[in-house]
Amino acid sequence: MLIFSVFKTLTDQRVTVELKNDLCISGVLKSVDQFLNIRLDGIQVMDEERHPHMTAVKNCFIRGSVVRYVLLPAEAVDTQLLEDATRREAASQAKR
Repeated sequence: MLIFSVFKTLTDQRVTVELKNDLCISGVLKSVDQFLNIRLDGIQVMDEERHPHMTAVKNCFIRGSVVRYVLLPAEAVDTQLLEDATRREAASQAKR
């Protein structure tokens, strides 16, 4: 659950989520669960001309299975901590 842990540390950070239907949404990450379902507040749609129905929406819940990828703020991710956690997880799985 390493990825889940990374997302939990990014609450209250602005992220951009691209969905499998090519909709890109930017907003403040408010919560994430173990299925990587995401709740965003203060959202903005990147391509408002293609998705005019989304301009009035201010917050949303995104099911994890429809997410293509998430752009994270580089300054908010502790890469050293992430590398160490990845090594520990790989070592523990190798022992099994």
